[in-house]
Amino acid sequence: MGSFGFLIDMDGVIYKGKQVVEGANRFIQRLLDDQVPFAFLTNNSQRTRRDGVIKLARMGIHVDESHIFTCAMATARFLAAQKPGGTAFVIGEGGLLQALHKNGYAIVDDDPDYVVVGEGRTFNMEIVEAAVRMILRGSKLIATNIDPNCPTAHGLRPGCGAIVAMLETATGLKAFSVGKPSPVMMRAARKELGLSTAGTIMIGDTMETDILGGVSMGYRTVLVLSGSTRREDLIRYAYRPDIVLNSIADLSDEQNYQRVIEGLCEPAPVAEAAA
Repeated sequence: MGSFGFLIDMDGVIYKGKQVVEGANRFIQRLLDDQVPFAFLTNNSQRTRRDGVIKLARMGIHVDESHIFTCAMATARFLAAQKPGGTAFVIGEGGLLQALHKNGYAIVDDDPDYVVVGEGRTFNMEIVEAAVRMILRGSKLIATNIDPNCPTAHGLRPGCGAIVAMLETATGLKAFSVGKPSPVMMRAARKELGLSTAGTIMIGDTMETDILGGVSMGYRTVLVLSGSTRREDLIRYAYRPDIVLNSIADLSDEQNYQRVIEGLCEPAPVAEAAA
């Protein structure tokens, strides 16, 4: 396989709520010690890179901002490439606002180039109505991701995809989504690490985002069963991960780690982790 590196989902893989998944810290420390390129890939647009670093540090995982790649970053970079110095009306929070500002975008309340929707807990019908009017007047609808819901310590809450669906239904227009599984984000994260397609390994817990995104890009894919996907769910999908593990703990052991890396060197049937 030569040079390789990892794109790693966070919620359900590294932690669940405020609890770190057993073995996650040992696995990440191994990557740091061996200088293996990696980035945490998250569809949460609320947090800045710095917020992500602090959240992980409180769980005993110490990385720097270069190890965090968010859908807010991918969205802001995409818009800056499409229309440099543009304007946006934003339904979202700090991570998205900061990313847009950093990429030369101004936040406006009327006649924006784009209506950009991210994760948020502060939107109301007045904001939705304003966004609908802007979209119908010609502003383009952009979604940081289309995840329908987000896990919290108290259960699921509506995600970016739920808000976007409301705007799509009201306007009759479809949003362009930048986050996982979009190739826009999957490719940008790989390039950020300087990896080849064949040398990129995606680790995630969700078939519809992490694994679909990885398979679509030709990356190697590792599904962990510590999050939203159960082993019996796999039969429903037309695509499969390369390897299925019980959790990231299966990669924290030296022997298992080497076995998995070697297993990803060549196309092979799905390998089941030892229980």
